[in-house]
Amino acid sequence: MSDLSSLSAAITSLENGDVILYPTEAVYGLGCDPDNQQAVERLLDIKQRPVEKGLILIADNYGQLLKYVDDAKLPMDKRADIFSSWPGAITWVMPAAKTTPKWLTGQFDTIAVRVTNHPTVKRLCQEFGKPLVSTSANLTGQATVTSIVEAQQHFAEQVSFYVDEPLGGNTQPSTIKDATTGNIFRG
Repeated sequence: MSDLSSLSAAITSLENGDVILYPTEAVYGLGCDPDNQQAVERLLDIKQRPVEKGLILIADNYGQLLKYVDDAKLPMDKRADIFSSWPGAITWVMPAAKTTPKWLTGQFDTIAVRVTNHPTVKRLCQEFGKPLVSTSANLTGQATVTSIVEAQQHFAEQVSFYVDEPLGGNTQPSTIKDATTGNIFRG
C-alpha cells in the first residue's frame, strides 16, 4: 500500500473487529481478524456463508499460521511441495490445531491456509501481526466483484474499509490442495 494512512485505517478496522475488502492474487477478498468471533460471524453474515464450510486464512509467512495449524501432523514427504509453493496462490488444507476455533474450521478438523505473494496483503498481515480471514468478495454462489466501485455498491457500509489497490494479476482464484495427500480440491 502506497498510502500509510490507508494501511493504518485498514489495520484500525481489523483491530476494531470490522470486515475489510482487499485485493488478493486474483479476486477481491473480504477479511477480518480470525481470532475475533464476532468479526468472523459478521463476515459470514455479509457473505451469506454457512459457518460449517470453514474459511481460508491468508498470511505473510508460515510462522503466522502456526497457531492455527497442527504442524506435527504434516507429512514429511509433502512439506517440500507445500513450502516450495509459497509465497503464491496455492491454498493448502492442513490439519488444524486443537485450539483453532470452529468459526474458522467449520465442520472440519482442518484449516485452509495460504502464504500470499500479494504485496498489499503481505503488508496488511505484517502490520496486523497475524493472518487474515480471506474469502472472495461475493455472496455465496454468486460472481465475485471485479472492482472497488462494484464492491462499494454491493457491500456499502457492511464493509468498514476498502483497500483500493490492484489485484495480483492471476485469472483464477487460488488452487486448493490437501496437504496430507496432495489431492486438488479446486484447480
